[in-house]
Amino acid sequence: MQEYDYEKLKEVGSVSWEAVQHAKALVKPGASLLDVCEKTEAFIKSKGLQLAFPVNISVNDRAAHYTATIADATVFGENDIVKVDVGARHEDVLGDCAATVDLSGDYAKLVEAAEEALEAGLAAVRAGARLNDIGKEIGKVVGSRGFKPIRNLGGHAVEYGELHASIFIPNYDNGDTTQLEEGQVIALEPFVTTGDGFVVDSDIVQIFQLNGPASARSAEARKLVEIVEKEHKTYPFAIRWLAKGFASEFSIRKGLNELAVLGALQSFPALVERSHGIVAQAENEAIVEKDSCTVVTK
Repeated sequence: MQEYDYEKLKEVGSVSWEAVQHAKALVKPGASLLDVCEKTEAFIKSKGLQLAFPVNISVNDRAAHYTATIADATVFGENDIVKVDVGARHEDVLGDCAATVDLSGDYAKLVEAAEEALEAGLAAVRAGARLNDIGKEIGKVVGSRGFKPIRNLGGHAVEYGELHASIFIPNYDNGDTTQLEEGQVIALEPFVTTGDGFVVDSDIVQIFQLNGPASARSAEARKLVEIVEKEHKTYPFAIRWLAKGFASEFSIRKGLNELAVLGALQSFPALVERSHGIVAQAENEAIVEKDSCTVVTK
């Protein structure tokens, strides 16, 4: 495990948390989803930092990986449950945190369950703690509130240049007795639902990541690789981030399709709760210590 620059980590953590609060204040009935994404991303850049990934804004039964399209016309409704997932970046040091806004007023208990489950999970974090025991504490809170954790989503280690690294931290007791290490950086990420507790890929894909060199042939693919390697490296990017460099979204998609065939591209479909249950999310990033943890997204 590479030694962390904890000062940079606290910086990206603090800005990530501030960005979530900034986004939450913008999420109102009638507000534009595209506008919230762009203003939140601009907020992070105004702090002198980069983006670890496109701002995710997932509504109702969407759990994760939705970001605005190039000309997204979505506006928030008064009954929407809105998840905001944000990450700032300083070089290869990454932040990651999330929160939920209940515009309906009907899902306060669902949001509270996610937030309380996160606190219960963090309280169980220490060097030597087993992953399944952390998941057990999270799942216990969720179940006691009458909801279900999403079983195929969870927390993760955060390493230099890699947001979802090395370990998966479950939101229930999955039997994984892997132990946390002192100094490790992790993100706990309870997803709580009124549904049956699993997500599936949707047909909406707006986020991609280069995962290797590509011998691109078409002009569109070569241009795409040039732009992404220069501006985003191997970090996730959104199609709308490329709009200024191409004549149309069709041209972008043509380049993306070629890179996907070459195996040089990873895609992140928007994830939907399979029974269309409403989803709430809470997430914080923390440093594992001998007897507890220090939350950096605050």
